[in-house]
Amino acid sequence: MRIGQHTIEAFNEGEIQEHQRSFSFLKEQLERQGFDVERILTQLAELQIAIPTWALGQGGTRFGRFSIGGQPRNLNEKIADIGLIHQLTQVAGRLSLHIPWDIPSQPEESKKLADNYGLAFDAVNSNTFQDQSDQLHSYKHGSLSHVDEAVRRQAIDHNKEVIDYGKMLGSKSLTVWLADGSNHPGQSNLRTALLNTLDSLRQIYDYMPEDWQLFIEYKPFEPYFYSTVIPDWGTSMYLANALGHRAFTLVDLGHHLPNTNIEQIVSNLITFGKLGGFHFNDSKYADDDVSVGSIKPYQLFLIFSEIVQGMANNIGHNPAIAYMIDASHNIKDPILDLIQSLDQIAIAYIKASIIDYKALNEVQLENDSVQAAEILNNAFSFDVRPLLREYRLRNRAPLDAVAFYRQQNIRKLWIEDRGSVVESSGL
Repeated sequence: MRIGQHTIEAFNEGEIQEHQRSFSFLKEQLERQGFDVERILTQLAELQIAIPTWALGQGGTRFGRFSIGGQPRNLNEKIADIGLIHQLTQVAGRLSLHIPWDIPSQPEESKKLADNYGLAFDAVNSNTFQDQSDQLHSYKHGSLSHVDEAVRRQAIDHNKEVIDYGKMLGSKSLTVWLADGSNHPGQSNLRTALLNTLDSLRQIYDYMPEDWQLFIEYKPFEPYFYSTVIPDWGTSMYLANALGHRAFTLVDLGHHLPNTNIEQIVSNLITFGKLGGFHFNDSKYADDDVSVGSIKPYQLFLIFSEIVQGMANNIGHNPAIAYMIDASHNIKDPILDLIQSLDQIAIAYIKASIIDYKALNEVQLENDSVQAAEILNNAFSFDVRPLLREYRLRNRAPLDAVAFYRQQNIRKLWIEDRGSVVESSGL
């Protein structure tokens, strides 16, 4: 679905005067403090967040899933949905594919369709945390870490297959999330599991094209609760360092124990030049994967402050960071949830861009924690939504993407086209 430009312009017409007043006031405030608003708007265009194809259908929990009508029935429809999200937000210019949930049966056609929507393929994702109906060996007791070489070979070959699909689509990176671990003490030799994983990853790494990157995700628990083979950023970075300069750590906001200082992890990885990717969601208890910024917006702001500082003073030569939303949408319309998440990501990024880092560094040298808090709170307290709306106005998108989507009854249009009782492909 592609919205006619006249429809977007008609929607914006009713909001434009109020927006112009709000934006002019914000711009004057920020420029008075020495910030270059035009530069921030230019940088915002570079903040492109990948939408995973599995996020377009109604999510769920281990207890069940409540279907929503009009879900995309195939990969092409998912690409169209992401194209719409990008048209409405202008910050979703990437899509991420999960194999085998969404196998591109006609890669050239899929790539051409994505191009037509202004989209590029981001990282491709392998899946060795589920058994598929046609696979020979089970991953019940592990995949890349398994004690049986035949199981490891099957998992390695799957990752190679994912790379092959990615090459046809124009992707340049592979994400590996490993669910391997154990539920009981003594069940697994922890050292052997790690070394098996390293050997398997090395074979995958060596198979990648020279211009590709490997992102290694970590998670402290779930689906195994005694041990996971890659439980933390240190283990992930160890594996990445052992593999080579094209391997990096991937940080998922929901993959941390409660109260973990994620912004420090981000700072450390950028300093070491090893932050490859970042998955956005939000978490109240564990890996809840609720809407980005809905639980801990200040933490999201602090994370972006470390990214902005770290990439501006890139002593570790960290590459451009691959961003993606990785969340479940059990109650909300998935499209609305993704738009809200994109809004919160962009807002946190803008707020991190208007921190007075020179003043902050000065008070840090004086150990003045009170003034440091004032500087951070000054940036966080700004209502920067007018700046985000100005960015969208200049890029011919709706000033308010959520309101536009609801006003146009887009979900109803999809239900009329795709049906009221339909399951999204994948998952």
